[in-house]
Amino acid sequence: MYSFFDQSAEEQVWNKGKLVGQKAPLKPRDIWAIRVRLQLANKPGDLALFNLAIDSKLRACDLVSLKVRDICHDGRVAPRAKVMQQKTGRPVQFEITRQTRVALEAWIDLAELGLTDALFPSRLKASPHLSTRQYARLLESWVASVGLDPIAYGTHSMRRTKASLIYRKTKNLRAVQLLLGHTRLDSTVRYLGIEIDDALEVAEQTEL
Repeated sequence: MYSFFDQSAEEQVWNKGKLVGQKAPLKPRDIWAIRVRLQLANKPGDLALFNLAIDSKLRACDLVSLKVRDICHDGRVAPRAKVMQQKTGRPVQFEITRQTRVALEAWIDLAELGLTDALFPSRLKASPHLSTRQYARLLESWVASVGLDPIAYGTHSMRRTKASLIYRKTKNLRAVQLLLGHTRLDSTVRYLGIEIDDALEVAEQTEL
């Protein structure tokens, strides 16, 4: 039921020895497929983590270090939350959709977590919360379970997924910049890879 992997005594960089680079965002059908897999496998912790990773668009380091109090108010998971980013030292806000709130509340109750507890705790006493390396390993198992190539996806896939969908729907770069917590708009452009994607879409729609 609690599927978070134990961490080794000596933490290593999760992507050591692996190909790195721009990782693909998940497609809506992949998101739903993974959710169904986690529900059928009875992994409430994984489901809560997966859903919140999609909604929050947080970097891995910020996601795994969340405490229950960061997302809960008056005993319930709030529809919005605000956290300080470790990389930039700037606050960023994010929405928590209904299905994510349901998954989080079920997980918090099952794990008997208090407000000051890590939202995704580690089993190791020396580590209060899940590590980014373990989060990456969980992601590998999630994407592999629905037939995707784990090499093509990483923790930034989770961060990029909803941001990419929002941009595709609205073309509002400024909104995506705010949601990702980027200080510069050109960082958002590079992060989403939208210039090349838009160019390819135009090319695909042009028949000679």
